[in-house]
Amino acid sequence: MNTLHMLHIGIRRMPFSGALRAFLARSALRRERNRLGRLDDRLLRDIGVTREQALAEASRPDWDAPTHWHQ
Repeated sequence: MNTLHMLHIGIRRMPFSGALRAFLARSALRRERNRLGRLDDRLLRDIGVTREQALAEASRPDWDAPTHWHQ
């Protein structure tokens, strides 16, 4: 389980309103995607992701979250 997924699970359990929970989840997703886009080629190789895949993921909009997050 990756850090972003664990963070999302933690946010879902917090006693916040749905709107605040969604905002926090999207903010976390944006930060992780930005970090992925800034990794150097050596680190991308370590995690098995190409530069093109990393940039494609980093450029996705905030609302474009994994389907299993919409539960």
